[in-house]
Amino acid sequence: MQVYRLDDRGPVVVEIRDKLARLGLLPPGAASTEVFDQATDRAIRAFQQRRGLRVDGVVGMETYRALDEAHWRLGDRLLSFTAGHPYVGDDVAVLQQRLLDMGFDPGRCDGIFGKQTEGALREFQRNVGLMPDGTVGPKTLKALDMLRRTVTGGSPSELREEERLMRGSSVLAGRSVLLDPGHGGEDLGACAHELAESEVAFDLATRIEGRLGPLGVQTLLTRGADTCPDDVARATFANDTGADLLISLHTDAAQSPLPCGTATYFYGAELPHRVVSSAVGERLASLVQREIVARTDLLDCRTHPKAWQLLRMTRMPAIRLDVGYVTNAYDAARLRSPEFRDAVAEAVVAAVQRLYLPSDRDIAEGQFRMPALAG
Repeated sequence: MQVYRLDDRGPVVVEIRDKLARLGLLPPGAASTEVFDQATDRAIRAFQQRRGLRVDGVVGMETYRALDEAHWRLGDRLLSFTAGHPYVGDDVAVLQQRLLDMGFDPGRCDGIFGKQTEGALREFQRNVGLMPDGTVGPKTLKALDMLRRTVTGGSPSELREEERLMRGSSVLAGRSVLLDPGHGGEDLGACAHELAESEVAFDLATRIEGRLGPLGVQTLLTRGADTCPDDVARATFANDTGADLLISLHTDAAQSPLPCGTATYFYGAELPHRVVSSAVGERLASLVQREIVARTDLLDCRTHPKAWQLLRMTRMPAIRLDVGYVTNAYDAARLRSPEFRDAVAEAVVAAVQRLYLPSDRDIAEGQFRMPALAG
């Protein structure tokens, strides 16, 4: 779709302003003008911040899709599982939250009506004496409204995710990790200082793969050297593999040559009445960030929750690592160094190992080395 930003005008801008007004981010009647003005820019940035999107004031496909999802309220439409074209929206997120609160497991509260959400809904319907048809109709809505939260002691989805993590052993052997080198093929990603993001990401993926393999970890890549699947295809592939973790690898870029450093992202967003996130994803992001900062001299740009499509659609804990800015001369020089790339690869492997270690066996940042990991 066409991208819309400050000073643009037209019927799509009217639609954007109407959606923002219905969300309370613009005053009522804001759709009467077709100008993307300063108030619209501020409202879009506030919406992007709230939803865990890139905050740039630009309405591209991702922001437009999120605006459309945000206007649905539970009861606005019949909900059911549709293979290949699932219902997506805030009404689905509210349904998932209510099921979780009552002890049913629809999976991650991501606003996507998938097979697991259907299973949880059918189980709820059976428990309250309704026909378990997996459809949110009037009778199911009434039952949902009548019942109240029964699970306490933290977010149910986060508790279940933690439980799945701790269910296995503390060794890496037998785990499955999916590595996702960003971009690829004709899509080079960010390019500067004789570096292409797609090449750096793929090289890092192969270095990480080479270190995880000897530890008994099954590693897969979402793409080859000359291909570039979109985020939906990458997420679908990830879910089909049943991997334990997904690690997406990127570099960053900016118009100014000054920004520098490394940041790591995990799934998190503000949905109706609740902030949702991946607890295990957040922990892995923190471990990766701290290991890289301890082993390199890159600026620590910290970890952040985001609702980017790949992080949201994957059923396993997933993170995105942006390691250095190719547009910054110092970061670019570091990224060109094979020794630096090795240090980043070992940092990622160390973080994955530490994720599965019990707290009494954990080791401080920067202390894991490959021989120790092998044991």
